[in-house]
Amino acid sequence: MLSAISPTRAGGPEVTGFYDPRTFSIQYIAADPATGRCALIDPILDYDEKSGSTSTASADALLDAVRERGLEVEWVLDTHPHADHLSAAHYLKGRTGARTAIGALAVEMQRMWRGIYNLPAAFRCDGSQWDRLFADGDRFEIGHLPCRVILSPGHTLASVTYVVGEAAFIHDTLFMPDAGSARADFPGGDPRQLWRSIQEIVAMPDGTRLFCGHDYQPGGREPAWESTVGEQKRSNKHVAPGMDEDAYAELRSARDKTLPMPKLILHALQVNVAGGRLPEPEADGRRYLKIPLDAFPNANWG
Repeated sequence: MLSAISPTRAGGPEVTGFYDPRTFSIQYIAADPATGRCALIDPILDYDEKSGSTSTASADALLDAVRERGLEVEWVLDTHPHADHLSAAHYLKGRTGARTAIGALAVEMQRMWRGIYNLPAAFRCDGSQWDRLFADGDRFEIGHLPCRVILSPGHTLASVTYVVGEAAFIHDTLFMPDAGSARADFPGGDPRQLWRSIQEIVAMPDGTRLFCGHDYQPGGREPAWESTVGEQKRSNKHVAPGMDEDAYAELRSARDKTLPMPKLILHALQVNVAGGRLPEPEADGRRYLKIPLDAFPNANWG
């Protein structure tokens, strides 16, 4: 797993990104240099769909870095229920005692996906699987660093951005400037909402560091995950001058029609709408994932 530390700026966190080549995802440690307290953001529970095997290696890499640097985990944060990897939030809460959190509209995704999976009525769609549900504008702290939450729907209806000092964790809104923006065709997604969410992000000061949640390495370049608002406005064709909501919605929708569903979407969402909890063991002591057939009859098979 490739990792790199972003130099700290005044009033901002020390950020370490860990790149997972299996899912093209980045999980983060955001630490307050003054107190040594930190948040783990979008942590990954490893899963091999071919064998059905799970592993905590990626999450343990976060814990190893925390221990080596003498940090204290205060929060485990997810930006949204992910469609491309399983969340390690529940595992990391058990290892650290930290509070878990996600955007408040995750409860709407719970209701939606409970229907898709035909989950039992006993499955709670109230967000109680997390310690805190963040609404738009909510504020909290990592150590002494001020943090605020921006509702950023579009990729999913529950997506949020975490602004930590002068840095923002934007996950599936914008990617690196050479890669554009995230898809908006999942259940509850909307390209026009995504456009508005992007506009709120690029309205922040040009020097704001932006940390994205995926990098698909366009052109075969090395993985990258940090940009700035200024770089995005200068170089990302999805927010370039002349682009407006109508043009973006047309571009985004046309592109999304060509994309197959993520290979782990049906595996991941039943875990992630439960706060990263795997299904309970059955009578034989083994856990089972449930895959609904033909849930997306018009999905691209590409």
